[in-house]
Parts: sequence; structure tokens; C-alpha cells
Amino acid sequence: MATIASGCGGAGTTQPAVRATDASRRDCRARADAPIAIAAGHFAMGSQQVYAEEGPVRDISVNAFWIDPHEVTNRQFAAFVRATGYTTVAERPVDPALYGVSADQVPPDLLKPGSAVFKMPSTPSTRYMDWWEYVPGANWQKPYGPTGPDGVAGEPVAHLAYTDMEAYARWKGGRIPTEAEWEYAARAGGPDTIERPTEANSWQGVFPVRNFATDGYVGIAPVGCFKPNAWGLYDMVGNVWELTSDYYAPSHDPARSSENPAGPSIKRVEGQGNPGGPARVIKGGSYLCAPNYCRRYRAAARNPRDTSLGASNVGFRLVYDRLPS
Repeated sequence: MATIASGCGGAGTTQPAVRATDASRRDCRARADAPIAIAAGHFAMGSQQVYAEEGPVRDISVNAFWIDPHEVTNRQFAAFVRATGYTTVAERPVDPALYGVSADQVPPDLLKPGSAVFKMPSTPSTRYMDWWEYVPGANWQKPYGPTGPDGVAGEPVAHLAYTDMEAYARWKGGRIPTEAEWEYAARAGGPDTIERPTEANSWQGVFPVRNFATDGYVGIAPVGCFKPNAWGLYDMVGNVWELTSDYYAPSHDPARSSENPAGPSIKRVEGQGNPGGPARVIKGGSYLCAPNYCRRYRAAARNPRDTSLGASNVGFRLVYDRLPS
């Protein structure tokens, strides 16, 4: 297994990030891992202010649970791998049958173990294929590819498929949160806002060609560098998107139960056309969210995510129905 580097460095496109001058003034000390108790309650889930898929707004009730105070880190995931010998999806050869094609129809590099890495284009572009590259050898241990640096211990683990996250959750005694649980925790008793938060790692500048990094980071930041929300949870918006257990549909379903909702059934979403299977909901936005492109650095924000492939801007945290021993 590759070494997970210690330290508090940011991470950017396909190379380590250059820190902005104010990054050194941020408090990036290691944060406690102990889950935080969230009391049962109700809230208005969703929004009708920004993107259509965030509505309609629904009154939702959730039971009490515990939640990780920050995104799962490379350090924590490395402990799981050491204990179990687990190999992630990005470290295994790609099975073309998963996409319904034969091996001779796929470029050889796309069959090698790897993952999707963000790359900053040299000229403005609205084509996401100009920003993303499948990099053979990219995985949670080598997040920028085999010639790049090792993953940093205190940064969120990325490049994981949903099955990798589930395996970690079983080992840890937790589970992937529902969208309702995640949003309830992110709001921390307050309303959603359409304003860009000052205490979150997002993109300052014109996406995808220029990031001024006035928040201190060009790319991923270590967990806990920005102030927590009112319930003591770090990085609920910004830094990396966080995967939930809910299947994605392009709106909330008012016909679903308002008590501990778990999103649409798999039958409702089976025809979405994702080759890796139905997409799941990701929440909170990432360091790539900018006002000119992705105003999703908000608790109500949501997007679909292919569960079979990892990426350099997607992570997760766990919830628990009881405290793990």
C-alpha cells in the first residue's frame, strides 16, 4: 500500500495545490473523529430559490442519529485497508461488462485501474470533458495519478465507488446517510441560503480556468480548516461532495413519507441511463463550485452521481444508529 503522507497541504487539479497566502492563518489542527449526536427533529427540506431539482420544499421529520464530525479522511480509510486488506474499485481493472460493451470496444487505457481527476483547462470551456480526465493509476492513495504525490492523511478520502464506502461503513459500524439526514445535519437548525458561505472551501474566480484561492486553497483542504456549523460539523458544504444513500430523481417526491424519507425506489430511477447503475444523491458542493458554474455550496443543493466510479471531488461521512464501540 502506498504511503499516506502526513501534513496539512491543499490539493488542486492534477498536481498538489499551491496554498494562498492566507491559508497559513487557518486553524488546520487535527479534528476529533468521535461522532456527534443529532437530536430528532423536523425541518423544511429542499429549496425553490436556485435549481429546480431542489424542490418542492417538504416538511420532514428525522429520528435521532450520530454523524461523523468531518468527512472520512485518508488516515481513517488507511486504517480500514490495513485491518481488512480491502482493494477499492479504482485499484481493480475495469470490467467492460458493467457498461454493456466488449473489451475490444473500449480504449485500453480506460480498462486500466484508475479514476476521474479534475484538470484545469487552459482556455474557458463549458464542456465538462475538458475538465475531467480518466487517469490510470489514480486512486485514494495516489489521487493525482501514479506520478503525483501520495494522499495526505488529513484530507478527505476520494476516488471511492459507492461499494467502497459501504464496505468502510460496515467495518466502522455505521451507514451512508440518507439525503434527509444529511441535509438536516448540514442546516444545523438554520435555513438554507443562496449566498456563497465564507467558511467553506469553494472556487473563487472564473470556473474552470482561474481560481484565486482567496479562501486559502486551490483544491481539497484538510478536514476542519473552516469553521464548523452550529452543531459542530465541519465541511458540510464545500471541500468535497458527499455521497448519500438515496437514489437520485430530478426533484423531491411529495408523495413519499415525510418521516425519515429514504428517497425514491430503485424502480422509479431505473431508466436514468447511467451505465454503472442508478445514480445516487451527492450533497454540499465541492471546491469546484463557483457562482458562474455551480451554486451548490448549500445544504439544499443536490446532484446525481454515478456510483461505480470515483472522482477527485467526491467523498463521504457516516451516520450511526448507535454509537460504535
